[in-house]
Amino acid sequence: MLRLTALASSAGLVLAGVVAMGGTASAAPVPTTAVAAAPAAADSARAAAAKTTSRLYRAPTRPGDRDTSVHSIKHVRELQYRLRWAGVFKGSVSGTYGSQTKKAVKKFQKRHGLKRSGVATSATWRVLLAKTVRGKAKMPKRCKSSGWNACYDRSRHQVVLYKSGTLWNTWLVRGGAASAKTRTGKFSVFFRSKNHVSSIYEAKMPYAQFFSGGQALHASYLMMDPFVGHSHGCVNFYIPDAKQLWAITASKPLKVTVYGAWD
Repeated sequence: MLRLTALASSAGLVLAGVVAMGGTASAAPVPTTAVAAAPAAADSARAAAAKTTSRLYRAPTRPGDRDTSVHSIKHVRELQYRLRWAGVFKGSVSGTYGSQTKKAVKKFQKRHGLKRSGVATSATWRVLLAKTVRGKAKMPKRCKSSGWNACYDRSRHQVVLYKSGTLWNTWLVRGGAASAKTRTGKFSVFFRSKNHVSSIYEAKMPYAQFFSGGQALHASYLMMDPFVGHSHGCVNFYIPDAKQLWAITASKPLKVTVYGAWD
């Protein structure tokens, strides 16, 4: 009798422990699909992160896509600017992927031996980004020095990222206004803050990488077109672009070079 009581008591303690840990008293087996889902999701997340940090990466941009808000950037404006610089697009930079943009993408794809789908695939972006880095001849030598280098050309609204002389990526950005110009010179990132909020302007500055006093590379909640408006001195990125730069460089020393005439 004592033995049966002890066994019953032990079973009760085990049951109580399972419930306390948020478990269930059911003895039903756990479905194998539920167990396999977690590793699959983790693998998918790792694959997505690897793509984001790979060279010259953009997610595909498709006909019908629109840049509708700072929280929904499909890189349509960037696509249209770059197609214009590549000499295949003469339409307006509207932020809407219409028939003219699709036609220009097909023309660019044909010119460079890519599948003529009319969709700006990641493969199309990779070639387009490399072909539309502007002002290479005027880029300071430091940009291609050893290590990671982010170079901001104020006149071209362009940030180019190099890794020991290898072009890694490039983004369209905007800098400071005439009254608060982004300072030119050679710098290094000295402070990073992923969810930064300006103590002066009380503005959100996600993925902030500070390189000169209060000036930083960061995401903007105001910028829709990199060639419209200015910052208070910082270098403004689209939110996904600042996130991408952060993913690539946040754990590494990053040199920053600012040059070019103010625009």
